[in-house]
Amino acid sequence: MASEITYAEVKFKNESPAPVVKGPPETKKPEQHPQKYPLWLPWLISLLLLLVCIALVVVLLVVPFCHSSDQPSALQQQFSEWECDSAVPQGTDRGWMCCPKGWRRFQGSCYFLSTDTMNCAESAENCTGMGSQLVVITSKAEQDFLYKQGTQPPSRENFYIGLFEDDVGQWQWVDKTPYNVNATFWRNEEPSPGHTENCTVMYVPERNLNNWNDVRPTTKLYRICEAAAVTV
Repeated sequence: MASEITYAEVKFKNESPAPVVKGPPETKKPEQHPQKYPLWLPWLISLLLLLVCIALVVVLLVVPFCHSSDQPSALQQQFSEWECDSAVPQGTDRGWMCCPKGWRRFQGSCYFLSTDTMNCAESAENCTGMGSQLVVITSKAEQDFLYKQGTQPPSRENFYIGLFEDDVGQWQWVDKTPYNVNATFWRNEEPSPGHTENCTVMYVPERNLNNWNDVRPTTKLYRICEAAAVTV
């Protein structure tokens, strides 16, 4: 008779528990600190802002000035430094009136009061060479402005203006503006008779608006040049 084999499940009381597998120790994450900017960054930002300001100046002043007309005036061709202000009549499309640096603006004109002397013909030629002309005075307001400018330092007595005697008693402005005897500012008993004194000056020491003298053309005196202001 075949013997039976009996299987039994046996548990031991002193059986040790299954070992616990430990992982590597947990590492602490580094603390998050705000990112520090490089020291040169503020300087870079300042430089960029400066470049932006320069670009705005170029756009607002230089570019419009360069395109103020299709053909630059003779005055624009002679000078590279200009002074502009916004005192223009209302209703105009452009907002700045400009004169060469060192010139003085009144209404729509720029004026140059020289600090060196020349004779009459040389004075006219000098003004023309700068893209202007000897001044043509057409109003009391203009005469008053130029008289006040002439009294400012340095001290100067006589300024050539653009009024000439073509023939005895026939006076003519350099730009062919009609001569109006009622809109002149001659001194008492001026102009002198004859044709030897055929150029005109503004005599500043007279201390009033009637201060024009006729003089000989060879006399070396100061001069006032005039040109139209450039509008941009």
